[in-house]
Amino acid sequence: MRVVVLGVGNVLLSDEGLGVRAIERLQRAHRLPPGVEVIDGGTSGMELLEQLEGIDALIMVDAIRAGAPPATPIRLAGNALPVFFRTRLSPHQVGLCDVLASLELLGRSPRHICILGLQPQSLALGMELSREVEEGMPALLDMVTAELASLGLAAPATGCGGI
Repeated sequence: MRVVVLGVGNVLLSDEGLGVRAIERLQRAHRLPPGVEVIDGGTSGMELLEQLEGIDALIMVDAIRAGAPPATPIRLAGNALPVFFRTRLSPHQVGLCDVLASLELLGRSPRHICILGLQPQSLALGMELSREVEEGMPALLDMVTAELASLGLAAPATGCGGI
C-alpha cells in the first residue's frame, strides 16, 4: 500500500504553515511504516501531480478555516471534500483541487483521501504558530496516526517527541 501524508501551507503566515510544521514533527515523533511517504507540499499545486499519481491513500494536513474556535480539530473526507475545495478554506487549495481533478481524469486518483487540520487562530505574517494552534498540535498528530491506523498502518511513537 502506498500512502502519502502531504503537509501543505505557507510557513511565512503563522498558522497557515500548520500542515508543513505538523509533518516535520510527525517524522520526528513517529516511526512511519514502509509505504508511507511524507511530502512537504508547501504551497505547491500541479507540480505534485506525479508524486500523488497512483497512490492508494492521501492524508493531507492543512490549516482549515471552518468558522470553529481556534485549534479545533477538523477531519474532512468523503462528501465533505467537495465542500472543502468549493469554499476555499485554505489559500493554496485551488492548486490541489486541480491536482486531484487531473488524477481523477487520468483514473489515477487515490482510493482514500482525507484532510486533517486545525482551525487557525492567525494568518498574519510570522513564522511561529499561534499559542492555540501550537497547543493543538499533539491532537493533530494523533489524528494523523489514527488515520494511518485506520488504513492498517501503525506509526508508533519514537520516544523522541515531536512537539
